[in-house]
Amino acid sequence: MKILMVLTSHDQLGDTGKKTGFWLEEFAAPYYVFKDAGAQVTLASPKGGQPPLDPKSDAPDAQTDATRRFKSDAAAQAALSSTRMLRDVSGDDFDAVFYPGGHGPLWDLAEDADSIALIESMAAAGKTVSAVCHAPGVLRRVRAKDGSPLVKGKQVTGFTNTEEEAAQLTKIVPFLVEDMLVENGGKYSKGPDWQPHVVTDGKLITGQNPASSESAAHAVLAQL
Repeated sequence: MKILMVLTSHDQLGDTGKKTGFWLEEFAAPYYVFKDAGAQVTLASPKGGQPPLDPKSDAPDAQTDATRRFKSDAAAQAALSSTRMLRDVSGDDFDAVFYPGGHGPLWDLAEDADSIALIESMAAAGKTVSAVCHAPGVLRRVRAKDGSPLVKGKQVTGFTNTEEEAAQLTKIVPFLVEDMLVENGGKYSKGPDWQPHVVTDGKLITGQNPASSESAAHAVLAQL
């Protein structure tokens, strides 16, 4: 099993002067689900190297068993600090791709030509495409073989408008994940805010929020 995890390279929260990036739990939990199952995991990001970590996801109240494990795992830290450049990886080499969230992907990966091409090629090849929390935002410009939005007519989920409101970032983000998925024709569903909710439609797997990251990773393994 070869799984590609794609992380954001974007670290600015709009024009607030605050930092953003990827959400630690949404990387660490799936990473260990995959590694513990014996998968070969490759990490990539648009700029390569160390992806920016959303400082809020590193706060004491955001820690989980997976993030604590990551803190004491030198090999995982080394892997994260040296992600491959996204343009240098090919979907042909992987069985599945997984996008952790955090707000960063809304700015870079949602518009990134290499990311869009990667997802389109893997979807066309019948491979598993998965994204959690804000990362379903990376599907914004992705098209199916017939030119329609990839999510059109598909069961999907992602960070809810009410969760974004609770985070007080509704006016800051470039778009709302829930609204975008609906506008692109996705059959959007959600569970209660901050509770696990994962949706599988064919080879497309989406998770609603940080609490959904581990379940989404297990859903990927179930397909592989």
